[in-house]
Amino acid sequence: MSSRETERPVLNATRARQGRWGRHIFWVLVFGTLLAALGMFAAWTWKSADEGPAGAAQETVDGRGFGAPEPPPPNPQNP
Repeated sequence: MSSRETERPVLNATRARQGRWGRHIFWVLVFGTLLAALGMFAAWTWKSADEGPAGAAQETVDGRGFGAPEPPPPNPQNP
């Protein structure tokens, strides 16, 4: 073995896989969340302009089933 290999600190697998928490990670998470929220708000406002006022794009339905024929009367069955 060379002396270079023995000078390295020995860490178990769990400790070696853990990342460091710091201010830079916090700011990346904050700005990423804000950008995602801003993008969702921008998409919502862009598409909401196409629909007009609330309820204006909805059709009026009179309950007749869009011209479907009346269903047949039920057939009572004796047990």
